[in-house]
Parts: sequence; structure tokens; C-alpha cells
Amino acid sequence: MTFFIVLFILIMQFLWKYIDDLVGKGLDLVTLGELLFYFTISFMPMALPLAILLAALMTFGNMGENFELTALKSSGISLQRIMLPLIIFIILISIGAFFFSNNVLPYSNLKSRSLLHDIQKQRPELNIQPGSFYNGIDGFSVKIAEKDQGTNLMHNILIYDHRDKKGNISVTYADSGYMSITPNELNLVFNLYNGHSYTELQQDNRNKNQSRNKTYPHRRDQFSEETVIFDLTGFGLNRSDEDLFKSNYSMLNLNGLEYYCDSFSIILNDRKDVFTKTILNANLFKFPEFDRRKREKENIKVDSTKVFRPREILSELIKEKQVHAIDLAITYAKSAKKNVDDSQRSIVWRAKTIKRYEIEWQRKFTLSFACFIFFFIGAPLGAIIRKGGLGTPVVVSVLFFVVYYVISLMGEKFAREMIVTPFEGMWASSFILLPLGIFLTYKATTDSVIMNTETYTEIPKRIIRSIIKIKINKFPRDRVNENPSTDK
Repeated sequence: MTFFIVLFILIMQFLWKYIDDLVGKGLDLVTLGELLFYFTISFMPMALPLAILLAALMTFGNMGENFELTALKSSGISLQRIMLPLIIFIILISIGAFFFSNNVLPYSNLKSRSLLHDIQKQRPELNIQPGSFYNGIDGFSVKIAEKDQGTNLMHNILIYDHRDKKGNISVTYADSGYMSITPNELNLVFNLYNGHSYTELQQDNRNKNQSRNKTYPHRRDQFSEETVIFDLTGFGLNRSDEDLFKSNYSMLNLNGLEYYCDSFSIILNDRKDVFTKTILNANLFKFPEFDRRKREKENIKVDSTKVFRPREILSELIKEKQVHAIDLAITYAKSAKKNVDDSQRSIVWRAKTIKRYEIEWQRKFTLSFACFIFFFIGAPLGAIIRKGGLGTPVVVSVLFFVVYYVISLMGEKFAREMIVTPFEGMWASSFILLPLGIFLTYKATTDSVIMNTETYTEIPKRIIRSIIKIKINKFPRDRVNENPSTDK
């Protein structure tokens, strides 16, 4: 029950995030159902740990609230023995979750992401966002400054016509306008108001005498209302080739991730070797082969024991050659710096790409291990809290899951930025919460009252009583005897 509740919440979160890409696209129920089905499968590994945590809390909370755990313990059955069948069950679930993440999840990610990509490409009028040019319509570039979400009225509309492929020679500007789709969904219609259009006319420049006094003829039209129609043929829901997405790290199993990691590592090592040879041969030691041949031809031997002092060598040259040598050195240095910067960006990008695949490789195991950890947090915590239902367990479950999720996101980000290794980043949340699960299991076994409010209020009460006792002991007894009214 808790699993389907959590899964439903994740699906609602997905719909809320991509509602703008789905509404108004004319999707049939089959396509929409297919999209939700594949994304539902994709959310299962994330929903399973939270569902196990919530279910364990509710189960043991109900047993504690109804004194069933007390009855079992009074008959000589320990908490570990009570949990043993569920531990075996959770181990089986964790193993099944691993095989699901390795075999089913890549396929569902491929199907869901490719279908979502195709849906986002459909109906381009919904992709025209204020403040940026939209080039999704062949031959046109459209930009709007702002759009009223209530009335759909657009302001400051620019439309460039590039169908002739001669540059920005035709442009239309309108103060405001509306955008709509024809009933047959084959055309996009712009109803423009209060604007003008500008078109450069082509001139015959074959006469050489006229080229000296070249003119630029153009046509400018003013309008109070104008309709521009775009052809949307081919903008329906066309399914893309799924082979284009198969190399993505989220759509591969362990074998595929290892294959791409090895391939990218070979490419990265080759790129480093090329960079090293380029720096040594073309930048650090300029023309080494030419100098070697020249020394051999002139029978010049190099004294390796002599210290190289460039300032002394430069001072032996005349003034003009010194300036030329310095200018040449600066040119070589700038070229070397540019080569280093370009190579650095390429190497870092390839290294981060490898990290993405290594992170996904670790994720296959961490999501399964999270099921095991959350059970050892939820079961003893439920036995300690002794509250069932959907009240306290939901609050505690969400709190622990948020902590786990935040630590996981931080670790993954650090791993992507190569601050820590993928193993450290992806397993950080598990290593932090695992001792907590062991501690809670120990406390539940020893019938700890760490969740009882009296446990924490008793300490301040003891401190207050001790302070009062100390003050009473320090109060002079002779003053008490002199003033009998104090006894009252």
C-alpha cells in the first residue's frame, strides 16, 4: 500500500513538472498512457526505499501500540528474532531491486525519455518562450518579449524570414499579437497588430559603373493588423530512432556502463598523450628534430653539464635581434597557452563524462542497498515510537528520506565535479545512515525510551532540583531560628 502511495506522489510530481509540455498537445489516451506507464516503471527504484521505510514504521508502530511486541518479548522472543523473517524478505527485495535497476530500468528510461522528447518537439507554438529566439520552424526565427498568461497576448514580436537563405533581409515587427493553431493542426497562425515589415530588395550589380554608387533598395510596409501563417507539416508526433539515445548513461546496464567507461578512458588517455607530445614538440622545445640534425651536420656537441642562462644568451644579441627574439617568444607563449586552455577544457569534459557513467554504475547498487538501510531504520524506530497509522510514521519517514535524498544529491554533485570519487559520493548517504540504523536497532532491543518526552524533560527537572537543594543547604540555619515566621 505504501509503495503505491509513494509511486502515485512521484507520478504527480512528474506531471506537475512537465505539465506545460503535455497540455494542449492533442495527445491521445494511448500515447499519454504509454508515457505514464514508462515513467511509472522509472520511478519504482526511487519509491521502493521510501515505501519500505514507511511500511516498517507503520507495521512495528502498530505492533508496539497494540502491545503485541510486548507480548512477544514477554514470551522470550527477542526483537531480532521477530525481525528475522522480514530481514530475509527485505534481502530478497533488495536483490530484486538490483536486477530491476540493471535490466528493466534502462529500457524504461529509454522509452520514456525518447517519447517525452518527441512530445516536446510536437506543437512548436508552445515552445516559443519570451526573451529568446525560437528556430524550430524551418525558414523562420521568432522572438517575443513577453506573454500574458491570462489572455495569451504577446508583446514586441519579431519574425525573421530566412527561407531565401540570404541572411536577415526580411523582418516583421509587431507591437502585439496572438498565436493559434488551425483546426486541422497543419498551420500556426500569428495575428499581429500595429507593426511594420522590412524587406531588402536584390539589386542587379552586373554594371561595373553602378557598383561605385551602390544603392540599397528596400521596401517598408506599415500595418495595423496582419496575419502570418506558418506551415507545420511534419510537426506531429514523429517517433525518433531510439538508437540515438542508447548511449546515454541512464539507459545502460552494468555491462554497457563498463564498456563506455573503458572506451572513454582510452580516448581520454590518447588525448592526454597527444597533448603531452604537442606541448613538448611544438611549444616547450621548438623544432627539436631540426636542431638535432643541425648539430649533427655541423658536428656540434651539447654540454649537458652547462647551465642554461637565457638572459646571458639574449644579452649577446644586438638590440634588433633581442626585440625580435622576445616578440617571437611571446607569440610562442600565447600559442602554447591557447593550446593548454583548449586541451584542458576537452580533457576535463571527457573526464566528467566518464564520471557520469561511473556514478550511474554505483547507483545500481546504492538504490538496492537503501532498501536494506531504511528497513533497519524504520522497524526499530516504529518499535520505539509505538505509533501506527499514517500520522507520525509519515512525518518521520519523510524526514529521514529527505535527509537521505539531500546527502545523495550533494554526494552526486561532488562526484560530478570530481571533488570526491564516484564511490564516495554515491555511498555517502548509505554510510551515514547505516550506523543510525544499527544504533536504533540496539536501542529498540534494549527497550530504550529515547522517543519518550519524559526522557528529555527529566534531565532539566533534575538540574532544577539540584540547584534548589544547593541553595537550601547554603541558607543560614540561625536566621531561620531567629525568624520563626519563615517556617510558615
